[in-house]
Amino acid sequence: MNDQSLIESLLPAVEEQLESPQTPYVKKAFTRLVEQEDISPNEAKELIALALADESNRMFIDKRDFDVKRYQELLNELPGEEEGEEA
Repeated sequence: MNDQSLIESLLPAVEEQLESPQTPYVKKAFTRLVEQEDISPNEAKELIALALADESNRMFIDKRDFDVKRYQELLNELPGEEEGEEA
């Protein structure tokens, strides 16, 4: 599976996270990317999918559970997050 097909396979999960009250930090990252960074909604979703892929990959490599805190940190590191800004 190449990177683009991996991202595309994760987009439905990103869409669910954007709508879920359990993952408000995903919506916050999306809004920041679209409104403050002037990134298209589709590109913002792809960036979020990359963060999700990174954490999922690390989970597989390290043989551990999904680390929500690390995922939030990855989302915070997406383009435009200011140093020291809280999630």
